[in-house]
Amino acid sequence: MIQGTSSGAGKSTLVTAFCRIFSDRGYRVVPFKAQNMSSNVYIIKNTLDKISLAQAIQATASRKNPDVRMNPILLKPLGEYRSEVILDGKFYSEMHAKEYYEKFILQQGLPSILNALSSLRKENDIVVIEGAGSPAEINIAKYDAANMILAEKVCAPVIVCSDIERGGCFASIVGTMKLLKPVHRDLVKGFLINKFRGDKSLLYPAIQSVEKITKRKVLGIVPNVDFHLPNEDSLDDKGSSRYEQPRESWDWHINLLAKAIIESIDIQKIMTMVIGLER
Repeated sequence: MIQGTSSGAGKSTLVTAFCRIFSDRGYRVVPFKAQNMSSNVYIIKNTLDKISLAQAIQATASRKNPDVRMNPILLKPLGEYRSEVILDGKFYSEMHAKEYYEKFILQQGLPSILNALSSLRKENDIVVIEGAGSPAEINIAKYDAANMILAEKVCAPVIVCSDIERGGCFASIVGTMKLLKPVHRDLVKGFLINKFRGDKSLLYPAIQSVEKITKRKVLGIVPNVDFHLPNEDSLDDKGSSRYEQPRESWDWHINLLAKAIIESIDIQKIMTMVIGLER
Protein backbone atom coordinates (compact mmCIF):
# COMPACT_ATOMS: atom_id res chain seq x y z
CA MET A 1 0.00 0.00 0.00
CA ILE A 2 1.29 3.43 -0.97
CA GLN A 3 0.21 6.14 1.46
CA GLY A 4 1.22 9.80 1.51
CA THR A 5 1.92 12.45 4.09
CA SER A 6 -0.58 14.70 2.29
CA SER A 7 -2.81 15.00 -0.73
CA GLY A 8 -0.70 15.56 -3.82
CA ALA A 9 2.30 13.68 -2.42
CA GLY A 10 2.42 11.53 -5.55
CA LYS A 11 0.61 8.37 -4.48
CA SER A 12 -1.20 7.91 -7.80
CA THR A 13 1.99 8.43 -9.80
CA LEU A 14 3.91 5.91 -7.71
CA VAL A 15 1.14 3.32 -7.90
CA THR A 16 1.02 3.76 -11.67
CA ALA A 17 4.78 3.21 -11.89
CA PHE A 18 4.77 0.20 -9.57
CA CYS A 19 1.97 -1.42 -11.56
CA ARG A 20 4.06 -1.15 -14.73
CA ILE A 21 7.28 -2.25 -12.99
CA PHE A 22 5.67 -5.40 -11.60
CA SER A 23 3.85 -6.12 -14.85
CA ASP A 24 7.15 -5.83 -16.72
CA ARG A 25 8.57 -8.45 -14.35
CA GLY A 26 5.83 -10.89 -15.22
CA TYR A 27 3.55 -10.54 -12.21
CA ARG A 28 -0.23 -10.37 -12.41
CA VAL A 29 -0.68 -6.96 -10.84
CA VAL A 30 -3.68 -4.72 -10.35
CA PRO A 31 -4.29 -1.28 -8.77
CA PHE A 32 -6.80 -0.58 -6.02
CA LYS A 33 -8.06 2.58 -4.35
CA ALA A 34 -10.82 2.11 -1.81
CA GLN A 35 -12.13 5.66 -1.93
CA ASN A 36 -11.29 8.40 -4.38
CA MET A 37 -12.54 11.98 -4.45
CA SER A 38 -12.24 13.28 -8.00
CA SER A 39 -14.26 14.82 -10.79
CA ASN A 40 -12.15 12.96 -13.35
CA VAL A 41 -14.34 9.96 -14.15
CA TYR A 42 -13.76 6.96 -16.41
CA ILE A 43 -16.80 5.10 -17.75
CA ILE A 44 -16.03 1.42 -18.17
CA LYS A 45 -16.51 0.12 -21.70
CA ASN A 46 -19.87 -1.58 -22.43
CA THR A 47 -21.28 -0.49 -19.06
CA LEU A 48 -22.36 2.69 -17.33
CA ASP A 49 -20.14 1.88 -14.36
CA LYS A 50 -17.82 4.67 -13.21
CA ILE A 51 -14.43 4.66 -11.53
CA SER A 52 -11.81 7.34 -11.09
CA LEU A 53 -9.76 8.04 -14.19
CA ALA A 54 -6.61 7.50 -12.10
CA GLN A 55 -7.47 3.84 -11.55
CA ALA A 56 -8.16 3.42 -15.27
CA ILE A 57 -4.66 4.75 -15.99
CA GLN A 58 -3.22 2.44 -13.35
CA ALA A 59 -5.08 -0.46 -14.93
CA THR A 60 -3.40 0.38 -18.23
CA ALA A 61 -0.06 0.41 -16.39
CA SER A 62 -0.92 -3.08 -15.13
CA ARG A 63 -1.87 -4.15 -18.67
CA LYS A 64 -5.39 -4.83 -17.45
CA ASN A 65 -8.79 -3.53 -18.50
CA PRO A 66 -10.30 -1.01 -16.07
CA ASP A 67 -12.51 -2.81 -13.58
CA VAL A 68 -15.09 -1.40 -11.18
CA ARG A 69 -13.46 -3.37 -8.36
CA MET A 70 -10.36 -1.17 -8.64
CA ASN A 71 -12.23 1.81 -7.14
CA PRO A 72 -15.34 0.71 -5.21
CA ILE A 73 -16.11 4.20 -3.84
CA LEU A 74 -15.88 7.32 -5.99
CA LEU A 75 -16.84 10.71 -4.57
CA LYS A 76 -17.65 13.46 -7.06
CA PRO A 77 -17.51 16.78 -5.18
CA LEU A 78 -20.59 19.00 -5.51
CA GLY A 79 -19.55 21.84 -3.21
CA GLU A 80 -20.77 22.89 0.25
CA TYR A 81 -19.24 19.70 1.75
CA ARG A 82 -21.51 17.51 -0.36
CA SER A 83 -20.53 14.78 -2.82
CA GLU A 84 -22.16 12.36 -5.20
CA VAL A 85 -21.36 8.89 -3.87
CA ILE A 86 -20.75 6.23 -6.51
CA LEU A 87 -20.63 2.75 -4.98
CA ASP A 88 -19.39 -0.23 -7.00
CA GLY A 89 -19.59 1.88 -10.15
CA LYS A 90 -23.18 3.06 -9.71
CA PHE A 91 -24.83 6.14 -8.23
CA TYR A 92 -25.69 5.54 -4.59
CA SER A 93 -26.64 8.90 -3.06
CA GLU A 94 -25.70 12.52 -2.53
CA MET A 95 -24.26 13.05 0.95
CA HIS A 96 -22.88 15.70 3.23
CA ALA A 97 -19.42 14.85 4.57
CA LYS A 98 -20.77 14.38 8.09
CA GLU A 99 -23.37 11.86 6.93
CA TYR A 100 -20.79 10.07 4.77
CA TYR A 101 -18.41 9.55 7.67
CA GLU A 102 -20.91 8.85 10.42
CA LYS A 103 -23.51 6.74 8.60
CA PHE A 104 -22.04 5.34 5.39
CA ILE A 105 -18.34 4.61 5.14
CA LEU A 106 -17.99 1.93 7.82
CA GLN A 107 -21.53 0.56 7.51
CA GLN A 108 -22.03 0.29 3.73
CA GLY A 109 -18.72 1.38 2.25
CA LEU A 110 -16.19 -0.80 4.02
CA PRO A 111 -17.90 -4.14 3.20
CA SER A 112 -17.88 -3.20 -0.50
CA ILE A 113 -14.22 -2.19 -0.25
CA LEU A 114 -13.23 -5.49 1.33
CA ASN A 115 -15.28 -7.56 -1.11
CA ALA A 116 -13.74 -5.83 -4.12
CA LEU A 117 -10.21 -6.16 -2.75
CA SER A 118 -10.68 -9.82 -1.82
CA SER A 119 -11.89 -10.59 -5.33
CA LEU A 120 -8.87 -8.86 -6.92
CA ARG A 121 -6.43 -10.61 -4.59
CA LYS A 122 -7.70 -14.01 -5.68
CA GLU A 123 -6.96 -13.22 -9.33
CA ASN A 124 -3.58 -11.48 -9.00
CA ASP A 125 -0.10 -11.89 -7.56
CA ILE A 126 0.14 -8.28 -6.35
CA VAL A 127 -2.46 -5.63 -5.57
CA VAL A 128 -0.91 -2.17 -5.33
CA ILE A 129 -3.22 -0.23 -3.02
CA GLU A 130 -3.31 3.55 -3.06
CA GLY A 131 -4.23 5.44 0.07
CA ALA A 132 -6.12 8.74 0.16
CA GLY A 133 -4.90 12.04 1.52
CA SER A 134 -2.92 11.41 4.71
CA PRO A 135 -3.29 8.54 7.21
CA ALA A 136 -2.55 10.98 10.04
CA GLU A 137 -5.75 13.03 9.83
CA ILE A 138 -6.53 12.20 13.44
CA ASN A 139 -9.89 14.00 13.40
CA ILE A 140 -11.30 11.37 10.98
CA ALA A 141 -8.95 8.44 11.69
CA LYS A 142 -11.73 6.25 13.06
CA TYR A 143 -13.58 6.56 9.72
CA ASP A 144 -10.55 6.43 7.42
CA ALA A 145 -11.28 3.22 5.52
CA ALA A 146 -9.02 4.29 2.64
CA ASN A 147 -5.82 4.22 4.70
CA MET A 148 -4.81 2.45 7.90
CA ILE A 149 -8.17 0.84 8.68
CA LEU A 150 -7.89 -1.01 5.38
CA ALA A 151 -4.16 -1.71 5.71
CA GLU A 152 -4.73 -3.25 9.15
CA LYS A 153 -7.65 -5.41 8.02
CA VAL A 154 -5.72 -6.94 5.12
CA CYS A 155 -2.23 -6.79 6.74
CA ALA A 156 -0.88 -4.69 3.89
CA PRO A 157 2.72 -3.47 4.19
CA VAL A 158 2.77 0.31 3.79
CA ILE A 159 5.25 2.65 2.11
CA VAL A 160 4.72 6.33 2.95
CA CYS A 161 5.68 8.92 0.33
CA SER A 162 6.27 12.63 0.86
CA ASP A 163 6.53 15.49 -1.63
CA ILE A 164 9.82 17.29 -1.02
CA GLU A 165 8.99 19.98 -3.60
CA ARG A 166 6.31 21.43 -1.31
CA GLY A 167 8.69 21.74 1.64
CA GLY A 168 8.44 20.18 5.08
CA CYS A 169 9.11 16.71 3.75
CA PHE A 170 11.07 15.36 6.69
CA ALA A 171 8.82 16.96 9.30
CA SER A 172 5.77 15.48 7.57
CA ILE A 173 7.30 11.99 7.58
CA VAL A 174 8.21 12.14 11.26
CA GLY A 175 4.91 13.81 12.18
CA THR A 176 2.90 11.20 10.31
CA MET A 177 4.66 8.38 12.14
CA LYS A 178 4.23 10.08 15.51
CA LEU A 179 0.49 10.52 14.99
CA LEU A 180 -0.21 6.95 13.90
CA LYS A 181 -1.42 4.36 16.37
CA PRO A 182 1.33 1.86 17.28
CA VAL A 183 -0.47 -0.96 15.45
CA HIS A 184 -0.59 1.18 12.31
CA ARG A 185 2.97 2.43 12.72
CA ASP A 186 4.09 -1.19 12.65
CA LEU A 187 2.64 -1.59 9.16
CA VAL A 188 4.94 1.10 7.73
CA LYS A 189 8.00 -0.52 6.15
CA GLY A 190 9.73 2.56 4.76
CA PHE A 191 9.51 5.90 2.97
CA LEU A 192 9.87 7.36 -0.49
CA ILE A 193 10.89 10.97 -1.01
CA ASN A 194 9.10 12.21 -4.11
CA LYS A 195 9.52 15.03 -6.68
CA PHE A 196 13.15 15.84 -5.86
CA ARG A 197 15.28 18.22 -7.93
CA GLY A 198 18.99 18.65 -7.26
CA ASP A 199 21.91 16.91 -5.61
CA LYS A 200 20.77 13.90 -3.59
CA SER A 201 23.83 14.05 -1.36
CA LEU A 202 22.41 17.21 0.24
CA LEU A 203 19.58 15.11 1.67
CA TYR A 204 21.68 12.43 3.34
CA PRO A 205 22.12 14.08 6.77
CA ALA A 206 18.34 14.63 7.02
CA ILE A 207 17.63 11.09 5.82
CA GLN A 208 19.93 9.68 8.50
CA SER A 209 18.10 11.68 11.17
CA VAL A 210 14.67 10.59 9.93
CA GLU A 211 15.75 6.94 9.79
CA LYS A 212 17.10 7.16 13.34
CA ILE A 213 13.91 8.77 14.68
CA THR A 214 11.45 6.50 12.85
CA LYS A 215 13.54 3.31 12.72
CA ARG A 216 12.48 2.95 9.08
CA LYS A 217 14.53 3.25 5.90
CA VAL A 218 14.13 5.71 3.06
CA LEU A 219 13.72 3.32 0.12
CA GLY A 220 14.31 5.85 -2.63
CA ILE A 221 14.56 9.46 -3.72
CA VAL A 222 12.25 9.85 -6.71
CA PRO A 223 13.00 12.68 -9.15
CA ASN A 224 10.46 15.17 -10.39
CA VAL A 225 9.46 13.47 -13.65
CA ASP A 226 8.08 15.51 -16.54
CA PHE A 227 5.14 13.41 -17.71
CA HIS A 228 1.66 14.18 -18.98
CA LEU A 229 -1.21 12.11 -17.65
CA PRO A 230 -4.53 13.43 -16.33
CA ASN A 231 -4.52 14.58 -12.71
CA GLU A 232 -6.11 12.30 -10.16
CA ASP A 233 -6.31 14.37 -7.03
CA SER A 234 -9.31 16.61 -6.40
CA LEU A 235 -6.89 19.39 -5.42
CA ASP A 236 -5.18 19.15 -8.79
CA ASP A 237 -8.15 18.75 -11.15
CA LYS A 238 -7.69 21.03 -14.12
CA GLY A 239 -9.59 19.40 -16.95
CA SER A 240 -13.04 18.20 -17.79
CA SER A 241 -14.81 15.49 -15.84
CA ARG A 242 -14.11 12.97 -18.56
CA TYR A 243 -10.84 12.50 -20.36
CA GLU A 244 -11.28 11.40 -23.98
CA GLN A 245 -7.65 10.60 -24.82
CA PRO A 246 -7.35 6.95 -25.98
CA ARG A 247 -5.71 4.54 -23.59
CA GLU A 248 -2.96 3.66 -26.07
CA SER A 249 -1.49 7.16 -25.77
CA TRP A 250 -0.93 6.75 -22.03
CA ASP A 251 1.68 4.00 -22.41
CA TRP A 252 4.61 6.22 -23.37
CA HIS A 253 4.21 8.35 -20.24
CA ILE A 254 3.67 5.30 -18.04
CA ASN A 255 6.91 3.77 -19.32
CA LEU A 256 8.71 7.08 -18.73
CA LEU A 257 7.51 7.10 -15.13
CA ALA A 258 8.38 3.47 -14.51
CA LYS A 259 11.90 3.90 -15.87
CA ALA A 260 12.59 7.02 -13.79
CA ILE A 261 11.23 5.47 -10.61
CA ILE A 262 12.88 2.05 -10.87
CA GLU A 263 16.22 3.82 -11.34
CA SER A 264 15.74 5.83 -8.14
CA ILE A 265 14.39 3.25 -5.68
CA ASP A 266 15.69 0.09 -4.07
CA ILE A 267 13.33 -2.20 -5.97
CA GLN A 268 14.96 -5.39 -4.67
CA LYS A 269 14.52 -4.31 -1.06
CA ILE A 270 10.91 -3.35 -1.73
CA MET A 271 10.20 -6.70 -3.35
CA THR A 272 11.80 -8.78 -0.61
CA MET A 273 11.37 -6.77 2.59
CA VAL A 274 8.07 -5.07 1.85
CA ILE A 275 6.20 -7.45 -0.45
CA GLY A 276 7.93 -10.72 0.36
CA LEU A 277 8.82 -11.66 -3.23
CA GLU A 278 12.09 -13.31 -4.15
CA ARG A 279 12.69 -11.95 -7.66
